[in-house]
Amino acid sequence: MTDKVFQVIIEKDADGYYVADVPELRGCHTQAKDLNTLQKRIKEAIELCLMDQKDARIPSKFIGVQLVNV
Repeated sequence: MTDKVFQVIIEKDADGYYVADVPELRGCHTQAKDLNTLQKRIKEAIELCLMDQKDARIPSKFIGVQLVNV
């Protein structure tokens, strides 16, 4: 079986938690207090999202991040 590669966006919220989101998999996100735990949790979240075939959607494709001055 070939490994799949997903881009993960990581942010730090106001409470100090790291939040990870997988744009290609709708609703696939998690959070943790440290990056090591976050990495383990996002891998688990991705596996669960991929196993959930009941809500199979065509995944979006992450294009990039753009800075916008307002």
